[in-house]
Amino acid sequence: MADAASPTKIEVTESPNLTFPAANPIDGPPIVYLKGIRLYFIVGALCVALFLTNLEVVIVSPSLVAITDDLGGFDRATWIISAYLLGYVGVVIISAKLSDILGRKMILIGSVAIFVLFSAGCGAAQTLTQLIVCRAFQGVGGAGCFGLGAIMALELVPDTQYAAFTAFISVVYSLSLIVGPILGGVINDRTTWRWIFLLNIPAAMPAILAFLVFIPKGFPYHGSPEMNSGASKHRFASKNLARIDFIGCATLLLATLALVAAVEEAGLSFGWNSAFVIALLIVSGLLWSVFLFWERRITAQSEGTSPEPVFPWRFATSRVWIGMLINALFLGAPWSAIVFQLPQRFQVVNGMSAIGAGIRLLPFTASAPVGSIVTAMLAKQGVPPLYLVIFGSTLQVIGFALLGTLDPYDSAISAAQYGYQAMAGLGSGTNISLLALMTPFSVQPRDKAVAMGAVTQFRVMGGAIGLSVVNTVMHGFLKSKLQGNLPATELNAFLKSAQALAALSSDH
Repeated sequence: MADAASPTKIEVTESPNLTFPAANPIDGPPIVYLKGIRLYFIVGALCVALFLTNLEVVIVSPSLVAITDDLGGFDRATWIISAYLLGYVGVVIISAKLSDILGRKMILIGSVAIFVLFSAGCGAAQTLTQLIVCRAFQGVGGAGCFGLGAIMALELVPDTQYAAFTAFISVVYSLSLIVGPILGGVINDRTTWRWIFLLNIPAAMPAILAFLVFIPKGFPYHGSPEMNSGASKHRFASKNLARIDFIGCATLLLATLALVAAVEEAGLSFGWNSAFVIALLIVSGLLWSVFLFWERRITAQSEGTSPEPVFPWRFATSRVWIGMLINALFLGAPWSAIVFQLPQRFQVVNGMSAIGAGIRLLPFTASAPVGSIVTAMLAKQGVPPLYLVIFGSTLQVIGFALLGTLDPYDSAISAAQYGYQAMAGLGSGTNISLLALMTPFSVQPRDKAVAMGAVTQFRVMGGAIGLSVVNTVMHGFLKSKLQGNLPATELNAFLKSAQALAALSSDH
């Protein structure tokens, strides 16, 4: 039951002629847009933070072989990426909602600090387990940076400039995708893989300083009478803390962790029908049920008497929103699988260096941002989003399907696969851009931050689950094909370290 002061429900037109309307009115205090040098420094620092956190998704993939050769555990190489994605998927929505309650500046700076601290931990890791744990916490910081960056993009410029600003952010995102695999390969081949993580420390410190100095207290409502009166000083008062949905945050995090852990371990340490995997899946299902029940309950209650839902139930009752979240979920799965699998294939099957593997991933990583930028420009010109979604999804499905036809037994690199990569990348980039553009115009004003976090969370969750499934299938395939041809000792050695492939006995 909403009170009299609650905002009017925003209706979203569900038709092929849907265009991007003017932004919804903002609840509460009006946004005061920044100008001049303060705006430039904040945008520059946000670009650095977004670049670094996105870079960490792709920069690692060319170095997975080298990392596992050093630390062991080639069969668990996907955990190096999955752990980072888990950190993302576990707290994107949570950090978005906390920023509504405790302030954008505090959560953003805290997120960058966590990212930097655990980047150092990754660089110093002496075992694969240590690296995986640090990667998970590094992902927590990265989630806050990425989520808050997307949210603040809505609040730094007026809605009339949002499409252009989104295109600019897409350029930053594109640079991280293009540079990441190549930079990872160069670092791996010229020095130690540890610098993949350690470089974040000097690169992120100027961004933290800029956020401290130039983001005003109470941003983006820093010009309101409430902020000027000093009300913002009491962020940790019991009234504000009572607004935090602790139960929703905990159940969302645990449900996601249990689901991804079950899929990741199935087929590796445990079988799909093992008690461990089945128990995790049951626990995950129960936690998701509790999460949805709880979010529906507190959404229905009057405002001011209960925590603010981390996932408002009105999201689950909107056909448009359900479609967007499903799109995000199924976009993330093949995206992460390609970024992980292709560099490994180039190195293990084709015998290429890490640099060579990164370069050969360029058709995908370079075409995705092109799709994002072009889509933002077309949307600004009034092209209906539904047509763009259909176009992007068609390219995406065809491109990924064609990549799935590559012969796993062929050591030669087909020139056609570069075209398949480009097609998949263009389609994926189109959908990523559309999700970012449509989100603020598809929800009530009070839900914008959580909505941006939800889209990101579902996309990354799809990536984590998809990556886990692909890794399980790959290792199941390898075991079934090699068990009859290799002694158990050599098979186990190969699954622990791809470097062992070169040392296999000539009889095999």
